[in-house]
Amino acid sequence: MFGNVTAAHSRYESLSRDELATLVPELLLIGQLIDRSGMAWCISNFGRAEMLQVAIEEWMGASPIYTRRMQKALKYEGVDIFTVFKGLQLDIGAPPQFMDFRYTVHDRWNGEFHLDHCGALLDVEPMGEDYVRGMCHDIEDPTFDATAVATNRRAQIRPIHRPPRTPADRHPHCAWTVKIDESYPPVEDHPHLALVAETKAASWELAPIDASDSGESDYSGPLLADLDFAAFSHSALVRIADEVCLQMHLLNLSFIVAVRKRADDALAKDICTKQLTGLAGIAAERIHKALNLPKDIEGAQRVLELHPLLNPVGYVDADVEDGRVHVRPSAAHEDGAWISLCTPASTQSLQAIATAVDPHLAVHVTGTDTDWTLELQHSDTAAKEPSEVEVVKFSGGATFEFESRKSLPLTVV
Repeated sequence: MFGNVTAAHSRYESLSRDELATLVPELLLIGQLIDRSGMAWCISNFGRAEMLQVAIEEWMGASPIYTRRMQKALKYEGVDIFTVFKGLQLDIGAPPQFMDFRYTVHDRWNGEFHLDHCGALLDVEPMGEDYVRGMCHDIEDPTFDATAVATNRRAQIRPIHRPPRTPADRHPHCAWTVKIDESYPPVEDHPHLALVAETKAASWELAPIDASDSGESDYSGPLLADLDFAAFSHSALVRIADEVCLQMHLLNLSFIVAVRKRADDALAKDICTKQLTGLAGIAAERIHKALNLPKDIEGAQRVLELHPLLNPVGYVDADVEDGRVHVRPSAAHEDGAWISLCTPASTQSLQAIATAVDPHLAVHVTGTDTDWTLELQHSDTAAKEPSEVEVVKFSGGATFEFESRKSLPLTVV
């Protein structure tokens, strides 16, 4: 029903190359915070054990799809360790610095990584050992292999050591081997993967990268210790930004599948709306701060324009101008993606975005469930930060600050 007629355009094209180099790692970190928002509501409704299963199903149903998309977009498709590690560097499951992966390559088929800083671990350690084991054992074992399967079905990621940390300040936080061997049994796809693969988001076409643009147009060269996003061309950064937004949509669509297995329609909608509201507010706050945007209607409009809720163009059909957002039926509605939770009767996620920019901004939404207009207006009354956003702020990712690093090539040791 919905074609890719607007695939040649991106809202991120309006940003400068420097602004994009700042925004892309922000988008990767925002993607990581989807779970900081969603899993709290899974725990309260299903319990800790089922929350772990939701997380496993969610990541296994999405990561192989979006990992292959990024490989193809940046021309580093392959079957070896280098390809696995490059994929992790551009994955919302491993945002740079917040999840500070350090890589060692022994040869094409053998490598290691350790985490100098694991923001996710620091988030769950105060919750107790059961939560640490749940994340670092129960979730990581199947999902790491599911990420590697996008490169090679005979890849195995296994722990050298991992939390709970002994002693309590053990460093690095964890260390893992990555081995690819034809004798290993092939990793099987999770059943959810086929369901997510059928969505419009999974096969959504984005404009190709212009190889003549100044800067790196792909990641076909050496594996780098840290990606310097400023080295990529404007065109490549636009494509990466849109791909990262699709990563978020795919992860959320997989989350929805897992939640619906455990809840009726009303509860599933409630959980998914709370997840979106928390994520929408924290994403708006980080985008607003990263790009130093004004605290007014103009700033809120710009945040909405760049927010993953409304991107990429075409997948979400929306016009953003003159303090208004006009949303029309789109592929994202057909998928049941985030935008389908935003209607004239359900504006809390949209209000969370406005409140993050300026608490004195109010959103007014009129129209139908799939064709509506949002107007930003000044209010004399300051809106309170939504409780869903407060939940996400328990994560260190809410206030994490990126640092400048040199990008050095990694060679075989």
